[in-house]
Formats: sequence, C-alpha cells, structure tokens
Amino acid sequence: MSDRTTIGVGMVGHAFMGRVHSQAWRNVSAFFDLPLAPRMAVLAGRSKERTSAAAAQMGWSDVETDWRELVARDDVQIVDICTPGDSHAEIAIAALAAGKHVICEKPLANTVAEAEAMVRAAAGAPGRNMVAFNYRRVPAIALARRYVEQGRLGQIRHVRAQYLQDWIVDPEFPLVWRLRKDKAGSGALGDIGAHIIDTTQFVTGQNVVGVSALTETFIKERPLEEGAADTGRVTVDDAALFIGRLSGGALASFEATRFATGRKNALRIEINGSGGSLAFDFEAMNELWVSEGGGGFTRILVTEPDHPYVGAWWPPGHGLGYEHTFTHEIKDFLEAVARGTDPAPSFADGLRVQRVLAAVEHSAADSSRYTVVEDS
Repeated sequence: MSDRTTIGVGMVGHAFMGRVHSQAWRNVSAFFDLPLAPRMAVLAGRSKERTSAAAAQMGWSDVETDWRELVARDDVQIVDICTPGDSHAEIAIAALAAGKHVICEKPLANTVAEAEAMVRAAAGAPGRNMVAFNYRRVPAIALARRYVEQGRLGQIRHVRAQYLQDWIVDPEFPLVWRLRKDKAGSGALGDIGAHIIDTTQFVTGQNVVGVSALTETFIKERPLEEGAADTGRVTVDDAALFIGRLSGGALASFEATRFATGRKNALRIEINGSGGSLAFDFEAMNELWVSEGGGGFTRILVTEPDHPYVGAWWPPGHGLGYEHTFTHEIKDFLEAVARGTDPAPSFADGLRVQRVLAAVEHSAADSSRYTVVEDS
C-alpha cells in the first residue's frame, strides 16, 4: 500500500447499495494490485445517529448529514452515489462541478432529461464518471461477452433476457420508496429491467433500437408502513414485458418483474447466434452454458484463473458471490481514474439505457400499439 497513491472516497447513502459499495471499497486493494488506494473518508446520510452507526460498522472515517458538505471536502476526490434515483442528478452534477470523480448507482436518473443533464455535466468536467451496472462484472457475463467478441456465436439472432424477483408478492408489503414514482422513477422496469437492458447491450455489443411494451401494476394500494391500516397508491409498474430489435438486427425479448413467485434474483440471459448459443442465470452465477457448432449445451464452471476477474480470488472451483461484482466494479473504476480514461459504463452508457426505459414506458402507455385479438 505504501507505493500507491491514496484517493479519498465520500459515499452518499448507507442502505442496501451503500453496504455493498462499502464492502467493495474496503476489500478491493486486498485482492487487486491497483495504482490507487481508496481511503473511506466520509459517509453522508440524513440522520447523524444512523449515519454514524453505519460508518462505524462499515469502516468510514467521518460522517456528514448534508451531501453538499461531503462534496465540498478537500479529502474527497471520489463521490459514490447510493441514493434513490430522484437525487442522482443533483448530487452528480454538483460533484462533477467540484472536480470530483463520480460513480452513481443505476438507473442513472429518473428521467431522460436528468440523465442528459448529467452527461452534459460530465462532458465538461475534469473528473471521470461511471454508472454502476454491477452485473457486467459477473465473471460468467464478462466471459460471455468475450465469446461474442471472439465470434464464437456467429451472427446474433435472438436474445432472451429476464430479471425475476418475488419480494413484493405479499399485498401487505409496505409502500417503500421503490414503489413511488417520485422517488424511483419507475418500478420493476427501472430497478431491474435496466440491468437486463445493459447486460444485453454489454454482452452482444449491440444497442436496443426499438421496443414494443406492456406494463402492469398488480397491487395498486399498499400499507404506508409495515402493519399500518392506512394505505397509499403504488405509482410504478410491478412488471414490464417488452420486445425489441437490436442495432445488429437481432430480435430480443425482455421481462422484468417483482412478482415471479419463487424467484429470488433470477437475472437470466440466453443468446442464440448462427454458430452457437450461450445461457446464464444469476441464481447459478458461477456457471455459463455454451453451445457451439449445433451441439447441446455444455456447462462451464467460471472459476478458472484465466476467466475474467477470477484470478485475484480463490483456487478453481471456489465460487464467487454477489458482493464480488461490486469489488470488480470499483477495481475497474479506480484503474480508469488512474489511467485518466473514461470508465465503462459511463454516464453516456447510462443515458442510452435511460432512453430505452423511456421508450418502454411510452410504448406501454400507447394503447394504439396494442392489438386486440378478436374472437372468431
């Protein structure tokens, strides 16, 4: 560590995403030989008591109750945004204006206009920027991209992408911020649909260029708090289904739902090409299934040292977990900052996903695009 340049990190938000980001900042230097050594300088949250407790537990040196104070600090060179989407643009634009490097949780913003403003701010700023699509850093997904880049699947013809969860199936589950459009922007579409859009574009190297969509909110009223009698309206989608075309001509189908009973975190993608196919399911995240030359699928255990990211960790056969994807993300971000190059995915990549999300919402709201099947 003594021959590495130390760089100060300030993180805004300390709930679910804050916890996994903190774990990555703590551990990245222990496993990867990096030119920059992150110092966990300050954590920001609205409550001094809760933020101080989180900082002590997760390893942050100091706390602020106003993110603006964090951005202004001289000991912070990187700002990590782990807040709900309604505050991403304001924090990121201020941090970039202050000359900081910024990594921001996904989706990039709640609207295309906000995302565009973030991209404009990034274009004129000295700091680097990244949107945190962590599933790109699953070794099996990175290996899938390598296979596509090597041409082993031939011409890509079909993509099937799903993200299936069930954590709000219970109608008594309370009206948390992820179920409010003013905070989250959208529901399953932005929360988990954004991931499968980015994963598809990352693995195939093609962009989504057109969509036709349906969305649904199955439970329209929920308790304001756990066990409360008073209810409030759910203002986001519970599920989104859409088909699309990719820039290389492939056809794609996408499904994002938080009502797939029994599915906990099933991010799945299957790609069919003229010369082969591959398939992945995050619930078996250390496996990639590959078919080449018209044969059946073969299981690849993605734990070999020559597989992406894996060589820094354990002996072959010892699998990685969800938290490792964030460590890989921080590794790639720090290396790009040290090189003075743009990290990937950048805010511009996040804007591209935001435009797809907006197109899905527009399509789903346009009933003229929905053809009723008439009885014979």
